[in-house]
Amino acid sequence: MDKLDRKLLRLMQPDASLSVAELADALGMSKSACWRRIQKLEESGVIRQRVTLLSPAKLGLGLTVFISIRTNQHNQVWADKFREVVQSIAGIQEVYRLGGQIDYLIKAVVTDMAGYDLLYQSLIEADLFDVTASFVMEEIKSTTVLPIGPGQALTS
Repeated sequence: MDKLDRKLLRLMQPDASLSVAELADALGMSKSACWRRIQKLEESGVIRQRVTLLSPAKLGLGLTVFISIRTNQHNQVWADKFREVVQSIAGIQEVYRLGGQIDYLIKAVVTDMAGYDLLYQSLIEADLFDVTASFVMEEIKSTTVLPIGPGQALTS
């Protein structure tokens, strides 16, 4: 990746709706050259997908929960079952396997506490050892923008 690729990504990340013409103008290049760069970045996997971000609260999903899970089973059969369960639950947005005291961390959005209880009831089908939930009271920062290029991580 060169400087133009990085600048292109910095433009696209916060607003994937920008047209190729708008991007090309901002980069000072032709539309076809810009489009080729975008395709190259998609083919290489740098651009994974383009999405529309929605407001959970406006969709009635007003409660964000982080679920910490510890398990006493560390085998492939259990791991496969766990993956199957979390993939099947619509409100679960992110799942991470961790090193340290917590084995898995899940981020989910639900309607309310009753919605969390329904999610929890589905989740425990995975035969969990210890489940702890933390509920978001205030979202201070949420972004999907990754730092690209020198100095980018220092400012946002």
